Amino acid sequence: MESESGLLEQSINSRYSLWVQEALNELPDSFTVTDPYISGQPIVFASKGFLKMMGYSKTEVIGRNGRIFQGPGTCRRSVMEIREAIREERGIQINLVNYRRDGTPFWMLFHMCPVFSKEDGRVIHFVAVQVPILRKPRRRNGVGLVYEEESRVNESVYGSCRREVCSDSLVDLGSALSLECALDDADNRGLEIEETCEASELEKQRAASSMNNILSVLTHYSELTGRLVCGKRCNLTGVGLLSSSLNISLGRIKQSFVLTDPHLPDMPIVYASEAFFKLTGYARHEVMGRNCRFLSGEDTDSSATYRIKESVQNEKACTVRILNYRKDKSSFWNLLHVSPIRNASGKIAYFVGVQMEEACKNQDGHGLSPEMRQLSAVGAVRIAVRSLSMGAGTSKS
Repeated sequence: MESESGLLEQSINSRYSLWVQEALNELPDSFTVTDPYISGQPIVFASKGFLKMMGYSKTEVIGRNGRIFQGPGTCRRSVMEIREAIREERGIQINLVNYRRDGTPFWMLFHMCPVFSKEDGRVIHFVAVQVPILRKPRRRNGVGLVYEEESRVNESVYGSCRREVCSDSLVDLGSALSLECALDDADNRGLEIEETCEASELEKQRAASSMNNILSVLTHYSELTGRLVCGKRCNLTGVGLLSSSLNISLGRIKQSFVLTDPHLPDMPIVYASEAFFKLTGYARHEVMGRNCRFLSGEDTDSSATYRIKESVQNEKACTVRILNYRKDKSSFWNLLHVSPIRNASGKIAYFVGVQMEEACKNQDGHGLSPEMRQLSAVGAVRIAVRSLSMGAGTSKS
């Protein structure tokens, strides 16, 4: 069964060639890759440039959400704009205050783009490039901070010597500027970070160029596995897509469940929880797009399967005790609850199947019965789907 660290590692390795992380680390840029399908949308890859710039180790970053880099000077409105871009599955370029591990704040240009699966159009990752805004903080009339262009940083810095600039010069200079800012703050406790700090056109171009290089690497190494990715969603028809916002909401539900789409041929699975992967031993790419019958085996009672099929046809909920099989062929008794999920307009959008291994049904620290835990999961899924359908849906970009 899959551990949390296994899910994080698989997020990259199951989609791309095993050499992709080495290739990404050869890029001098500061960037992270997050997975919206894993609970909390954690970082699954952080470049060497990012770790050096932020002062963190790899183990301190992988598996964490980007919120750990925010602080009191981070604009809440900017954070909401980033969240909105994630919900709409589109790119965004925004100026943001982040904090290094030692607590020093600095301005950066945050450039984020979704990565799409070419086979079904789903968003599988978000890539975020971080470019330090190279401004020198100066006091003005002892009141506030004014950010001026650092005269020593000119266009030649971004010239052809890319490796020298990105791996050392920019990071070291960014650290020096942040240190200077921190020293100023230590001497002047009343000073606050300037409300806005605009990135230069050169910095915006650098962020876009870095993103193109990263997407090029990801595309190349996805071709080696046959599970292609691209920077733009393909115009596919007849494919059930869950928005990143719904994925993130569903990821907060800690029980084992799958979501299937009754409007598509053979009712394929369009979402599976982390607990489901742990229970069955399957990986995400081995589950998505398949009908749930792959969990059945030679000793699975056909009458239980028929009851499930009948409940789906009648658009009603049902609970069955069914013998299912893990990936390693070991069997387990599954207390399966199947229920329709309606959207805000009352139409059935999905069916949810909540699994509970009979041998573990009493393992609950909250004193809830197995039935109540399953109904709780169904209710949480229903709230997530209805909340999304009342707002904007999946982006058409």
